[in-house]
Amino acid sequence: MNFVSFDILDEMERMRREIDRILGEDRASSWTFPYSRISFLPGRAHRAYPLMNIGEDHDNFYVDALAPGLDRDTLGVSVTGDQLSIRGEKKPLPKSVKSELVHRSERSAGQFSRTLSLSSSVDSSKVQATYVDGVLKIVLPKMEAAKPKKIAVKVG
Repeated sequence: MNFVSFDILDEMERMRREIDRILGEDRASSWTFPYSRISFLPGRAHRAYPLMNIGEDHDNFYVDALAPGLDRDTLGVSVTGDQLSIRGEKKPLPKSVKSELVHRSERSAGQFSRTLSLSSSVDSSKVQATYVDGVLKIVLPKMEAAKPKKIAVKVG
């Protein structure tokens, strides 16, 4: 009697690779996260758009969001407590461009929304946001109570 080892996870991975090969989607370098054809589908990688750099100093949080090609009228930034939300829309190709003339289309289009939690509350009345050259820059001043306090240490 021969026993064959069967690992369900290995089998599922093998089947995924085979389906990708059949559908011609085995070119991982051209469709890697977060850039994929499903980037704007609900519940998928849309949560990772736009790509962001987040930093802070004593007084502020700084967010740089890489979001080229947005429709400026749909761009929105909101702050509630320690929650920052960014939303907007990337428009598809204009209707004047006939689909038979498009040789390749790698730009996703659609609405997006991304929310992130900051480590402390911010003063929403002083938030500044600018959108220049496809980069959304946001400065979020910390609430006075959230700023670190220096405490003098008495010696002796």
